[in-house]
Amino acid sequence: MIKTGNPVISIYTEMTPNPETMKFVANKLLYPGKSIDFPDEVSAVPSPLAQELFTFPFIKSVFIASNFITITKTTGTDDWQDVIPTIKQFLKEYLEEGKAVVNEEDVASMKQESSNAVSADDDDVVKRIKELLENYVKPAVEMDGGAIQFKSYEDGRVNLMLQGSCSGCPSSMITLKAGIEGMMKRMIPEVTEVVAEAE
Repeated sequence: MIKTGNPVISIYTEMTPNPETMKFVANKLLYPGKSIDFPDEVSAVPSPLAQELFTFPFIKSVFIASNFITITKTTGTDDWQDVIPTIKQFLKEYLEEGKAVVNEEDVASMKQESSNAVSADDDDVVKRIKELLENYVKPAVEMDGGAIQFKSYEDGRVNLMLQGSCSGCPSSMITLKAGIEGMMKRMIPEVTEVVAEAE
């Protein structure tokens, strides 16, 4: 019998530079134009999907973006190949049933102040930092299953928050220092240092 209404969902996986994380890509928009990080089960309140994912004992954190979910497994969990089929099947069924991925009302009530969106009260330097992050950094880190969010700028120092596969990734500090900091210093002379801030 052919099921009508909801489209057939396909999920495929991509490795990330972080061996503890795996990117699960869907043929459906999950959270259009946005991303949200759930570093632990307590933070997953705004996302019914993340809440259900945390019921798997091997899942440490969940990051949801436009058309993918990056999952970090707990230390000690066996090989990814042992758990990928289970997660893919779960995501396929969850999305085919048309269940909610993220409840915007719950997101609004959470402390989700970090954003790369330029706001009216940003000064000139902050606007340029956010535009650089949005236009140059975001596409590259999303390919690797992560995100880098602007937190603050003060006295030449830019504080960024690493999310998804970027959080805890062995190579993320190299990317942050050699890549992002170098580019910011060249393009925005006021920037003297870029650091990662813990959540």
